[in-house]
Amino acid sequence: MEEFDVVIVGGGMVGASFALALRATRARVLLIESVPADSASQPSFDERTTAIGNGSRQIFESLGVWADMAREAAPIRSIHVSDAGRFGVARLDAQEQGVQAFGYVVPNRVIGRALWQALRGAQNVTLAVPAQLKSATLREDCVLLDVAAAGETRRLRASVAVAADGAGSVLRASAGIDADVEDYEQVAIVVNASTERPNTGEAFERFTPSGPLAVLPVAGGGYTVVWAVRPDRAAQLVSLDETAFAAELLAAFGWRAGRWTKVGRRNTYPLVLSRAAETVSGRVVLIGNAAQALHPVAGQGFNLGLRDAATLAEMLASVAHSTNEAPDYTELLAKFAAWRAEDRRGVTRFTDGLVKLFGSDLPGLGLVRNFGLLMFDLSPAAKRALSRVSWGFAGRMPRLARGLPLE
Repeated sequence: MEEFDVVIVGGGMVGASFALALRATRARVLLIESVPADSASQPSFDERTTAIGNGSRQIFESLGVWADMAREAAPIRSIHVSDAGRFGVARLDAQEQGVQAFGYVVPNRVIGRALWQALRGAQNVTLAVPAQLKSATLREDCVLLDVAAAGETRRLRASVAVAADGAGSVLRASAGIDADVEDYEQVAIVVNASTERPNTGEAFERFTPSGPLAVLPVAGGGYTVVWAVRPDRAAQLVSLDETAFAAELLAAFGWRAGRWTKVGRRNTYPLVLSRAAETVSGRVVLIGNAAQALHPVAGQGFNLGLRDAATLAEMLASVAHSTNEAPDYTELLAKFAAWRAEDRRGVTRFTDGLVKLFGSDLPGLGLVRNFGLLMFDLSPAAKRALSRVSWGFAGRMPRLARGLPLE
């Protein structure tokens, strides 16, 4: 039976980042991924984009991969928040907050390419691709994993098994960890589009009666649009031709970015809030969407998951270099869960609260929301606090996010 110190199930953005972080350790690592990173059918590395906060950018810099992403990264230099049909508006300017940008919008395929190119040179990381986890058995001192690859199933032994395989995690289910799933009854339409004038680094978050509408700058002068609407409305919008869809988008968003001149392929994704009941069970630990899958409003999901990965890598590095014969993984993983709990709760409450606050039609609440936006716009302290959200809500900041080595 093959034995590994760490087996990672899922090679998407969080799982691949975690594996790359362990490159600096002596840990024997296996990364299991069912779809090659450069495949057109790889769902993690498609034409969607991800808003990378400054904390995540620093983690990527520490891992040595940010330079390969930066060429196609669009800086977010300002943020404009509005409530459709009402007077409330809030604006954030990066220069006023003393930072170059609030974050960067990077195509997922660019992130995937940079991570996997670096992984292929990691001597202590074995890549099992394509391969698929069939089941896992938890024991007191290890996790036994049945993995299918090349037409056969083999059993592996892991000191620690890490679930980075998304909201429908097979490893989480095998570990008997329940997840609370709340359907927002919204579908995200994601599309790359251009307007009659290039972007200047401004990102927009517009709350409409049907759901949030985010318009983010991308390299080359265009935008990526994430439009959350009810499922029936999504089906209607996707069926329209390019001209008719551009007209609907203009009606919902307004003229802030100018007239929409080109609309790319529209893809849809159902929106749910998924929260694992716990992030650790025995020697199994959850990170990223396997632990929590969030609404895309405010773009916090990946950044939260990357902090999971950076923190866990730091903690495992401390025992990988230890001379102890039998590291106390039970205590270590319990400490990991405690360290990450406050950040997880804070980000989840923040994103879920935004969706429900701006999606509510209770009498008088719209007026309260808009006065709140105006007060926020007038408060330098509130703006400073929000500008730091991408570094995490609370808890211990991982060393990689501070530009430090794992240990």
